[in-house]
Amino acid sequence: MTRKSFIYFYPAFFMALLVMLTGCGNPYYSAMEKVGVHKRDIMVDRVEGARDAQQDAQEQFKSALEQFDSVVSLQETDLKSAYDQLNDEYEDCVAIADKVKDRIAKVESVSDALFDEWEDEIKLYENRDLARSSKRQLNDTRARYEDMLSHMQDAEQSMEPVLRIFKDNVLFLKHNLNAQAIGSLEDEFAGLELEIDKLIERMNEAIESSNAFIADMQTS
Repeated sequence: MTRKSFIYFYPAFFMALLVMLTGCGNPYYSAMEKVGVHKRDIMVDRVEGARDAQQDAQEQFKSALEQFDSVVSLQETDLKSAYDQLNDEYEDCVAIADKVKDRIAKVESVSDALFDEWEDEIKLYENRDLARSSKRQLNDTRARYEDMLSHMQDAEQSMEPVLRIFKDNVLFLKHNLNAQAIGSLEDEFAGLELEIDKLIERMNEAIESSNAFIADMQTS
């Protein structure tokens, strides 16, 4: 069984204990290390989780745009049904945005712990050459991590303008269930489409950066 599989399939009673420790940070990581799962493994696992959440977000925001387009393209439609569908898509977008934010926060948590530990352990070297080599490796890993994190955060922040536009239009439709409201939404579609295109582009950059970082961590 791989270490990643171990994380998910270890006996339920012990995993329940680890869940309680998760909010405590260091005790959680210490408990995982005692069973052979190190911060590096957790970091890679969480980067993969954040990447997967961003891929899910891409699909959800695309689905929301398609639903928005289908509503404004119809000449005659059930306005209450149109509102319900758009509102459902909006709520799904909010949920996936929260998931992405949570996954990124978890990446930051374990990464901070990993780099702090690495810094402390460099001080334990007796051999200065080995210490310098480890310091260079730390700096290189941290630089690649910060680049990846920057892409993740850019993508996360790009969701906010999309959600604001979507929320405004869903509320407008709710308060104006008439044909004129549909006409007004048509004017907003181009702006929403542009923001989602920007979001997808930034998420693609974040996903590519995550994949490169994961590959580096698994081979270094």
